[in-house]
Amino acid sequence: MKKISGLVILLFLFGVRGHSQKLKSKVEIGKNPNIVIIYTDDLGYGDLSSYGNPTLHTPELDKMVAEGMKLSQFYVAAPVCTPSRASLLTGSYPKRVGLEKGVLFPSSKTGLNPEEKTIAEILKEKDYATACIGKWHLGYQEKFLPINQGFDIFYGIPFSNDMSRKEQDIYGNKNYKWQLPLMSQKDTIELDPNQQYLTKRLTHKAVDFIKKNKSTPFFLYLAHPMPHIPLYASEKFQNTSIRGKYGDTVEEIDWSVGEVLKTLKKYDLERNTLVIFTSDNGPWKVFKTDGGSAGPLRGGKGTTWEGGTRVPCIAWWPGKIPSGSFQTKVITNMDLLPTIASLCGADLPKKDIDGVDVSSALFGEKQKEESKPFLYYSSKGELQGIRKGKYKLLIIEDDTFLFDLESDISEAYSLTEMFPEKIIELKKIMMEIDTDLNLNKREVGKL
Repeated sequence: MKKISGLVILLFLFGVRGHSQKLKSKVEIGKNPNIVIIYTDDLGYGDLSSYGNPTLHTPELDKMVAEGMKLSQFYVAAPVCTPSRASLLTGSYPKRVGLEKGVLFPSSKTGLNPEEKTIAEILKEKDYATACIGKWHLGYQEKFLPINQGFDIFYGIPFSNDMSRKEQDIYGNKNYKWQLPLMSQKDTIELDPNQQYLTKRLTHKAVDFIKKNKSTPFFLYLAHPMPHIPLYASEKFQNTSIRGKYGDTVEEIDWSVGEVLKTLKKYDLERNTLVIFTSDNGPWKVFKTDGGSAGPLRGGKGTTWEGGTRVPCIAWWPGKIPSGSFQTKVITNMDLLPTIASLCGADLPKKDIDGVDVSSALFGEKQKEESKPFLYYSSKGELQGIRKGKYKLLIIEDDTFLFDLESDISEAYSLTEMFPEKIIELKKIMMEIDTDLNLNKREVGKL
């Protein structure tokens, strides 16, 4: 009888233990994941060793690739700063939110409309702590700042790091009359800060934000102002790269990524945190050795060649994203908002967006459907092309190009004479999508 009772007790305990494990598992699966987006400035497709650069040493990002996923066909919706950042945070083409025509300056009277819903705002509805650390560039006036776009914390610069009279002589910029403000929330805490320490300071702020919010869901948008010119690195990284000043700058950003990932691991957050590392557009090639590399891609920043809009992208989430995986699906920065919303159980904005949920692609599931067509807009917001499947149609002034990007990544061989019917087909789709965007374009934010 005692044996039977003991057996019953054991079975009961086992059952309770098994039940609690099931409940624990459900809680872990349903827990809102932390989100970290690391957005660099003007980093090219060929600027990481994991993307084939023979001279830049990026061990932390290489490790991130080994532990996560390398995306080979990740696009940004514009080849310059402001519209690219608008599309990232709103999930929309820059034209849809009225920010397609070039970059904003300190004197600009417009910005991202506060009525637009950003990634930060949809996550605030799920009680996330949110921080924008680094470069904003979506409006300098108070009504356009991150603290009015869903971010609890803003620490960084409101526009590009070259938009200062202090920096203009280095690269022969226009006669900028402004000073570069380092801001905390809406207050300027320094003017023309020593940019030598900018990457380091922003990294420490990001790490501190993670530490303070390790017990609550958080969204960290770490937007490094570099390797946009002017280029700077702290003493530890100066004159260490054979790639020169550009290499020093990129390798310190690599260190920064390592610090973020180490912090997540230190507090056992890595299995509940999605980290995306990418760039806002291709490299600024005008400055030759002080600019980056697009690798095998044609063109660079400001162009609708692949080098202007196809950028490196790494996705990392141990236990969810297969380690050492490789994704060739066409994915855009506009897809991040709906993907994050899906993963976090957040509601999408009620207004139209252009991105789609690509979480299945990040988790390594086989993709059956062709990616959504992607439009190429110039740095001035002019429609110039479309990518659909493996084909890219590009129309620049009076020249028409058709490329098979799966066999010709460098856009070296135009197929216009071979496939005239494909040009007609793609042009029709391109115009239909652009017409819809024009008809449903929303107001830009104004003072």
